[in-house]
Amino acid sequence: MQGFLWKGRIKRAAAGALPCILALFLGGCGAVALGNGEQSGVVILSEEDILGQSAADGGSGQLRTIKETAAADAQAESGEELSEEETFLEEGSGYAKENLSPAQQIWYEDIERILGGFQRDAQLSKAGLEAGLTEEDIDPVFQSVLNDHPEIFYVDGYSYMKYYRFGKSSEISAVEFSGQYSMDRESALQRREEIREAADRILSGIGPEAGEYEKVKYVYETLVLETDYELNAPDSQNIYSVFVNHRSVCQGYAKATQYLLNRLGVECALVLGTVNGNEGHAWNLVRIDGSYYYVDTTWGDASYRTEDGAEDLEIQPDISYDYLNVTTAELLRTHRVGENVKVPLCTDNAANYYVREGAYFTEYDKEQAAALFQRMLDGGRQDVTLKCASEECYAEMLDGLIDRQEIFRYLPEAGNSVAYTRNDVQMSLTFWVTNR
Repeated sequence: MQGFLWKGRIKRAAAGALPCILALFLGGCGAVALGNGEQSGVVILSEEDILGQSAADGGSGQLRTIKETAAADAQAESGEELSEEETFLEEGSGYAKENLSPAQQIWYEDIERILGGFQRDAQLSKAGLEAGLTEEDIDPVFQSVLNDHPEIFYVDGYSYMKYYRFGKSSEISAVEFSGQYSMDRESALQRREEIREAADRILSGIGPEAGEYEKVKYVYETLVLETDYELNAPDSQNIYSVFVNHRSVCQGYAKATQYLLNRLGVECALVLGTVNGNEGHAWNLVRIDGSYYYVDTTWGDASYRTEDGAEDLEIQPDISYDYLNVTTAELLRTHRVGENVKVPLCTDNAANYYVREGAYFTEYDKEQAAALFQRMLDGGRQDVTLKCASEECYAEMLDGLIDRQEIFRYLPEAGNSVAYTRNDVQMSLTFWVTNR
């Protein structure tokens, strides 16, 4: 909810014209696919599809397929590391991989290599089959690879073929996997260079002495300021949309956040789930100084909060900090975590933005408020935001700062008017000077 204060009177937005901040989120990321990719199809070869026993094999019952040689070649190459020029893979935390079973991690490494090398028709390791893997494991492993590698921006699905040993139609003898690519390799290489140039420029703005909190905050603020939320943006499900086009949706924001933090050495994972009922959404899990927190860069962007077409009476501050390093309890007020990856219970708030910036209130402490406003204004900020630890504290803040208009004590340069937003769900308030 947004409103304006004039000394002696209060004006709030008319009902329906400006719903509360939470309502403005209803546009969401409806375009995001929780699967993170689409299976292009499955080709199952029956006994009729397999070349039968020939006189040459003497009735041995060995698997013989048209693609036998190609599959064998792919398997022979499976242990070889590709050079930087041959692979698109970059270092990451591997969080999704760690959540897979040891057997699934075998095929994870295969699919990671295949997609990173722009390969097709490559055989998955027989060791995976021997460990009990089936075709049902392919999709969760594929999703895990994409979740760990935001730099794989050119994949939009996969296909696979499974082969049976002759006479044993219930026993899979081999699985051949192909990535489904949205562009050719040369186009992907060109886009990779564009992405790297943009990322290098962004990362040049933070010094080597920065701690993990400073790195996460810097990435959050920079991506919000450089990206506009646009539901129909091209390439919106990958990082190219953020770094080059500067227009994206939640999955683009989340993967770009992950990509930059990977480069900065901060553990960061992609989290998929829902918001506002059952609307698909993506955000991040980060680890700062040994503790886990949630970060939702999309919900930090004012352009997302107005995507539904609700026009603000006054331009809001560009950044909301309500979802910068939050606990599980805070996140679950508005988000629901999907079941694709196990996540830890986040309880520490030491690296929460409001706590670190001295803007977290357990009561309406006027000295703390005065110090916060003065520090922010001295630092060149045009807006000041704060958060309350409890409903009781939040009620005190609303009564003191808005109803009794004590905000003018802390913003003496405001003259006779101040604009503000309030997030009743996260119990935060943001104030800024308006010319109205």
